[in-house]
Amino acid sequence: MQRALDLASHNVGQTGENPSVGCVIVKDGVVVGEGATVAGGRPHAEEIALAQAGEASRGGAVYVTVEPCARRSTGTTPCADLLINAGVSRVVIAASDPHPFASGVGVERLRAAGVQVELGLMEAEARAQNAAFFAKWGAGRP
Repeated sequence: MQRALDLASHNVGQTGENPSVGCVIVKDGVVVGEGATVAGGRPHAEEIALAQAGEASRGGAVYVTVEPCARRSTGTTPCADLLINAGVSRVVIAASDPHPFASGVGVERLRAAGVQVELGLMEAEARAQNAAFFAKWGAGRP
């Protein structure tokens, strides 16, 4: 998770309405894909990491700093579905996403598809990294 946080740190404050997220995919103890939400907010970290990992993501473990989205304002496939479609077996999430496009729905969708989900690894660090995002959506204020 520390590597995912390091990746995300480079674009904090540059991702528009989105949090700066880091994602690392590990298979058989080897990093097969990694990414961070780019400046402007798209593509998302999971999209980049999955593209890099390709077929190697099947059965892998994903470490992501903020809960994968379950709906996209652009109408494209949400990250929770991309992870399911890639066949990952486990997703470790630092912090739940308070935004209505995720807000627990990403976790529910992953679990319903049989993906093992763990929450809270390095949560304080992930929340501190995107403090403005969590303040806005967690407290319902701009």
